Amino acid sequence: MEKRALRENIQKLTVLSGEEDEELLELLLLDAEEYVLSYTNRRRLLPTLEKTVRDLAVIALNRRGTEGESGRSDGGESYSFDNAPLQIYSILNRYRLAKAGGKTYEDKAGQT
Repeated sequence: MEKRALRENIQKLTVLSGEEDEELLELLLLDAEEYVLSYTNRRRLLPTLEKTVRDLAVIALNRRGTEGESGRSDGGESYSFDNAPLQIYSILNRYRLAKAGGKTYEDKAGQT
């Protein structure tokens, strides 16, 4: 992610989450970006996937302290945790590149 886009996304995450630790938000964004690139078999993040990266970063922020748990029951209410909502995978699958012969071919000019 470019520096400018990273700054903008940190500002958006601050507004969305109320979290003011920019270093933490940057780390969560970079981890989410790495996950998206790995899942979609891409080398560059498409601008259309920036919101998905932010969504994953918010999920990671909200899951802090519950890492490794698959569910929790507290005060008569039970919560279950998914890795990510199916809606996110639905978006990622639209931009996932297939591998052919063990290689991924990404358009050098910026495939969309």
